[in-house]
Amino acid sequence: MVYTAAGTLRKNDSVQEYAPLVKRIAHHLMAKLPASVQIEDIIQAGLIGLMDAVNRFEQEQGVQFETYASQRIRGAMLDELRRNDWLPRGVRRTQRKIETALHTLEQKLGRSPNEGEVATHIGVPLTEYQSMLQEARGCQLLYIEDFNDEDRDDGFLERNVAEADADPLRALQDDRFREALIGAIEKLPEREKMLMSMYYEQDLNFREIAAVMGVTESRVCQLHTQAVSRLRTRMKDW
Repeated sequence: MVYTAAGTLRKNDSVQEYAPLVKRIAHHLMAKLPASVQIEDIIQAGLIGLMDAVNRFEQEQGVQFETYASQRIRGAMLDELRRNDWLPRGVRRTQRKIETALHTLEQKLGRSPNEGEVATHIGVPLTEYQSMLQEARGCQLLYIEDFNDEDRDDGFLERNVAEADADPLRALQDDRFREALIGAIEKLPEREKMLMSMYYEQDLNFREIAAVMGVTESRVCQLHTQAVSRLRTRMKDW
């Protein structure tokens, strides 16, 4: 951080210093968003969040500025997405079609189907299936309408009210859940497993992963969507 002689933040310099942080968070978030979202809009929202962080930060809060700013930046980006209805219904339908095909083929084949097999099952050319993967980017984030069944009068929340003594944290810490997730990740095709490791463990963005894997950024996006779809179908019971 840049401070004045009086010990206060020099705001303009601080915003310039942490602008790369905004871009890094934006590129990482874009992997969870559909292609219709423009990264420039996300970066702009993040810069507003950064300026808000600079104005509000107090050293006495006991946290590092970068940690505090990251929360503000990410929050501003998510607020922007909520305001602009970032996930159309057609994208959610595409995601459900992919997941249904993956689940059906895994049950039939006893292994992870490849892209050609999924495309054949859906009844589209391979290139069109890959375009569907590109389109479905972003469905990892839940949309409240996804919990409603149009054929029923009651919604998901009414049918699945938590018990009074329910403990969500305990459920997440359940060893069985952890083992199931590890098992699901281990069953991913090797290329998708490597991609997930670079993205979630090493914190690389899609552009960096594309350089490592020797493919295009859009191809990384397709593989990521497919990997997430596999995990969603395998972890559905949880």
